[in-house]
Amino acid sequence: MVGKSQEIRRGPIMPAASATALARYCPDLEQWPERWRCDAHDIASGQRIVEFFKPFLLHLLVQRLAANTLYRHRDHLWLLGGELIRRRHEDAALEKRPVDKAIADLIEEDGGPFIWPRTTEARQDAFDVTCRKLSQFLNSAEKPVR
Repeated sequence: MVGKSQEIRRGPIMPAASATALARYCPDLEQWPERWRCDAHDIASGQRIVEFFKPFLLHLLVQRLAANTLYRHRDHLWLLGGELIRRRHEDAALEKRPVDKAIADLIEEDGGPFIWPRTTEARQDAFDVTCRKLSQFLNSAEKPVR
């Protein structure tokens, strides 16, 4: 286009093999924001959450965990993203925070937020394992690009 500047989006470029592996592991990843939404403005927040989760999802794939373990972590990340969207509706301060800071507010070294609606202790414990792994990943030298 002559005379018009185009915005160039800078961000990590995912190798094709990684993108393919991620698509097999999370075939509905791009639909997560739509599934989490309470209203229209949640879509953009949901997309930022998905982008934030991608490096961790790829990190899990590289670890060569058992398929069931990978799927359990994936499902727990889906829960965490939905919980963040839900809490952003209840907490105006959380809504204004960037995704990385908001997730850091929800997870700690010992686990994640309580699953809502209430669940069994075993399911909460399994969810906490994923949140601990995410916390360790975020606090490691291998930080995701934000």
